[in-house]
Amino acid sequence: MKLSTDPEFFQLLSESYERLLQRPLTPAGMSIEEAAQWLYESAPFGILAHNTDADPIFVYGNKTAQRLFDYSWSELTALPSRLSAEAPEREERRAFLEQVQRDGFVAGYRGIRVTRSGERFWIENAIVWQLMDQHGVYRGQAALLPETAPVASD
Repeated sequence: MKLSTDPEFFQLLSESYERLLQRPLTPAGMSIEEAAQWLYESAPFGILAHNTDADPIFVYGNKTAQRLFDYSWSELTALPSRLSAEAPEREERRAFLEQVQRDGFVAGYRGIRVTRSGERFWIENAIVWQLMDQHGVYRGQAALLPETAPVASD
């Protein structure tokens, strides 16, 4: 089963989020399977997650994130996450991810990202958090992208 609607991966995402931010990732009253499906198919915000590789690869991107970045599931989940930012933005992104690692999560992040075709856009009010399983093992990082805006051309 791919991770798009995998209940175990959904629990890692949602339990890490709720533990750190003290609020649920998905609407109340759904089974784990329904919530995983909702997050992947219907969530009005983007969700991305990358693994713990030295050059982390995206392992998850919901439909909203796929549309934002203009990648299919198979393309997105083969992409090193650093490539979601242009080269000048990568150092800022690296420093930011180190802050997430140190603090557990960061809310209110704003940064420029780039689509597959090179179109630039802002992510705004993003929340990035550590993916920690129930045993405290670090499994990667995830991001919730609630707002985007076009980058103004000069």
